[in-house]
Amino acid sequence: MKSSRLVSILLLLQTRGRMTAAQLAAELEVSVRTVYRDVEALGAAGVPLYGDAGHAGGYRLLDGYRTRLTGLTTEEAEALFLAGVPGPAAQLGLGAVLAAAQLKVRAALPAELREHADRISGRFHLDAPGWYAQAEEAPYLSAVADAVWNNRVLDIAYRRWRTPTDVDRRLEPYGLVLKAGRWYVVAGPGPRTFRVDQILGLTASGERFVRPEDFDLSAYWTAYQRDFHERLYTAEAVVRLAPDVSLARATPMGEGTGKAAGADGWTVVTVPIESVERAHDEFLRLGADAEVLGPPELRARLARTVTALAERYRATPGDPHGDPGNPRPVGGN
Repeated sequence: MKSSRLVSILLLLQTRGRMTAAQLAAELEVSVRTVYRDVEALGAAGVPLYGDAGHAGGYRLLDGYRTRLTGLTTEEAEALFLAGVPGPAAQLGLGAVLAAAQLKVRAALPAELREHADRISGRFHLDAPGWYAQAEEAPYLSAVADAVWNNRVLDIAYRRWRTPTDVDRRLEPYGLVLKAGRWYVVAGPGPRTFRVDQILGLTASGERFVRPEDFDLSAYWTAYQRDFHERLYTAEAVVRLAPDVSLARATPMGEGTGKAAGADGWTVVTVPIESVERAHDEFLRLGADAEVLGPPELRARLARTVTALAERYRATPGDPHGDPGNPRPVGGN
């Protein structure tokens, strides 16, 4: 709606400063001509909005002008309280700040919106880590966050998975990312990605760095995950799945392509795998609800494991050397 778009233009100029018509159009996903009309409407309404021509031109608000906007919609108020995740905020040392901010916003809301915000808090709880993931201790998280915020260079001792495992690195921390309960710091030069819980020691050098103006943390992380997935899953497996087994249950990534179920209800799917070893463990947990058709080495390895398990369970309990065909009696002399 036009009214909400006018408010968005005001907020963008108030928070970001000077912006061109093209930048506003891209942000609001409208045409430049629409931005021109909206700016004229704001000027007619008495908003002190000015446009400068030239290479460094654009629209800006009169210095010192601040608007007091209280027109939160019900959905915006609900989203605001849903987005505040206390666990990660507390890890960053912002738990009390988040609680105070939510309290102030709640107090400023009309009674109806306050009721909706309370309903969100009481009915939805965000818990990012997986069920069986051990919480990773990251004792240097607050120091890293401070360096990210203040553009300070860090000298760290870091443990990586390949040799040499313990190395020293000099980082220009651009941003922090929380993924599945684990914190990562994205840092230059590069940029590169480091697990915060693998930092063994840290020193803030006091030296400042200039963060690249065109660096987009969200865009970087999206590309990083895509590249990581492509490097990690370098092969494919063909698997038959029982009627009640979903693709999400069959593979960690929940990705793959499948054919229509046959007369027996089983579906043949092709899924990405990291390695024969990892795929062996993943498909073995499905038991008789899955049959690996290929690659041959994966099928053969699963067959050996299943054969060994069958022999083990035919033996006498507690006797790894018992004869499966003639188990010894329990007890007696």
